[in-house]
Amino acid sequence: MRLLATVAIAALLAACGQQATPPEPIEPPVTEAPAPLANAITSDGWNTLRVGMTRAEVTAAVGATATPGAVGGPDPAACDLFHPAYAPEGMLVMIQQDLLTSIILRNNTTLRTDRGFGVGSSAAEIKTAYGASAVSEPHKYVEGAEYITIWSVGGPSAAAPFVEDTNARGVRYETNAQGIVTAVHAGGPSIQNVEGCS
Repeated sequence: MRLLATVAIAALLAACGQQATPPEPIEPPVTEAPAPLANAITSDGWNTLRVGMTRAEVTAAVGATATPGAVGGPDPAACDLFHPAYAPEGMLVMIQQDLLTSIILRNNTTLRTDRGFGVGSSAAEIKTAYGASAVSEPHKYVEGAEYITIWSVGGPSAAAPFVEDTNARGVRYETNAQGIVTAVHAGGPSIQNVEGCS
């Protein structure tokens, strides 16, 4: 019907000696990708913390350990895992050879990844959201539990299933036997560790 009306108007204008102007095409509305969550943890870090920062830079940003007597690793100079005094509840940082290699979320944290997942999310929704990029493997100690890992830079290969490239970045969701996330690991190859520093 609209086409007939346009043709009729064009014919009428042509008869009057005026050239018809074609109607402006209607463009579909532009839809933007959802904005990343503010204050979210990513494979590169959280807020001002960035994987690759020195221990001094980490402590300047979020403080030294909140529990100085706690043991973070068998050899703190080689690897230390601790909750910085000014970091959000449930956040741990892993320092290896004086560099921040990963950030771990556990317990009562309300922090989420840039995709909106965190402690309490389900394995099913994570796998649906990430699709084929989500690689699942059985948990080392809990039957029915799993690790779901998404590499944003680098990743495993058939020849090297354990990622060692310090430039690799990823997020690993650790679940319980009920398929609920109990921890989120974000950063470099240390996200593959199953016992903190090892």
